[in-house]
Formats: sequence, structure tokens, C-alpha cells
Amino acid sequence: MDRKKTKNGSRTTAHAKRELLKIDGRTVEIILRANPRARRYIVKVDPSTGEVFVVAPSSRSLDRALDFARKERSWIADRLADIPVPVPLAIGAPILLRGVEHIVRLGERAPGEARRGPVWIDRDAARPTIRVSGSPEHAPRRVLDWLKKEAKSRIDENVVHYAQIVGMRPKRITIRDTSSRWGSCSSTRSLSFSWRLIMAPPFVLDYVVAHEICHLREMNHGPRFWRLCESLVPNMEKPQSWLSDNGAWLHRYAPRRAVM
Repeated sequence: MDRKKTKNGSRTTAHAKRELLKIDGRTVEIILRANPRARRYIVKVDPSTGEVFVVAPSSRSLDRALDFARKERSWIADRLADIPVPVPLAIGAPILLRGVEHIVRLGERAPGEARRGPVWIDRDAARPTIRVSGSPEHAPRRVLDWLKKEAKSRIDENVVHYAQIVGMRPKRITIRDTSSRWGSCSSTRSLSFSWRLIMAPPFVLDYVVAHEICHLREMNHGPRFWRLCESLVPNMEKPQSWLSDNGAWLHRYAPRRAVM
């Protein structure tokens, strides 16, 4: 997308621009975006990156979007204070896997050992450990790819399981990195899930998958939907509470980078 600088130095695109705003004594970059579907100004703080967005109804109203952000300084400051300290998936980093903290360590296969991928769980270590072969600088990408693969495998299994119970079949399953939803179901029966669910305890991932499978039959949150959901996950309050209390912390691992 083409970028240019305005007279005051802010960066712009065809439908967005970046401005700086003082919030609680620090300079914060505000990303202003136009969305014709928006009926009003909306301010958002990405729970993964801490980036601040203001959505305006049109490109012509982008200038007033910054004034809206100024009025919301206090709210923005509160949200930024809740952003967890980022944790890169580097060697030595503690990361969650299925609700259990693991440490990332370098490792190489022993001579004659069965061939496996560049990332694996070291079940012989004194503490839960994820091993990564190769150079340390390649570890973050390898661990991220491995976590996504683990997430897809577990989610696919659960989709098949719950879909058979409700007698529905999804059209497609996608693993993504979303900031506002752990899972979603479209009207075309396409399911989407966050790979970060693999870091949560298994009962949390199970619930999110069951929840979206129920939407294949009930595209709403009415009484029939919740009855069906409860029949699949009798103790829904437990995973719901876990996500409410801990969900934001899952976004501190391998933070996403927003793209203009």
C-alpha cells in the first residue's frame, strides 16, 4: 500500500494514517483508519501489541479521529496498563503449552535417535521443556510454527468429535492469530480459531471448539444455543472464567505486528 507524509510529518495511506499522542507522560502512536461500515468513532487497543487504533466512518473524518482519541486518553491509558510484558519464543523463554509452563532450550538429536522435527517436547528433562534444534536465531520462528501445528492438530480432532455429536460438518477450518476472538463461525460454516488456544489448559480449547461447533446449528446466542453448548461442555463456567481471567496473558507470547 502506498504511503506518504503529511505536512505535520504523520504517515498516511489511502485509508489510514499514524499520529503521535501524549498519554500519561509517554508518546503513543495512534493508528487512524477509515471504515465506511463504521457508524461512529471507535477506539481499540490491541491486547497483543499494545497498538492503539481509532476507526473513523470515512477518510474525510480521519482528522477528527485524533480528537476523539484525545478525549479517550484515560481509557487508552487503562488498557495499555493491562498489556502484559511481551515474551518472545526465544531460547530460555518460559512459555505455556496446554496450561503448563515450559522452558525453551536448544537441543540436538542423539545418534541413532528416531527422526523428528526441529521442535519437540523433552520428556526426560527435570522440568517441562521444549527443545529446538539448529541456531538460536531460528528458534522463535520454529517454535511458533510448531505451536501452530500443535494447535491445528488438537483443534481438528475436537472439531471432528463435536461435529459428529451435533450432526453438522464445517466447510473449512482455519487457524489464525486474532486479538478479539478465540474462535468464530461464519454463515458459510467456516470455522476459525486462534492458535494461542494451544497454550491454554485443554478444557479451555475444548470449550471454544464446542462453542463454535454449536454455531453450525444455531447461529446465535439464544437459549437453544446455550442448551446445546451445555450438553457438550457441562461446566462451561470454568473455561469461560479462565479466559476472562487469563486470556489477555496468552497474547504476550510472540506478539503480532499490526500491518497498515
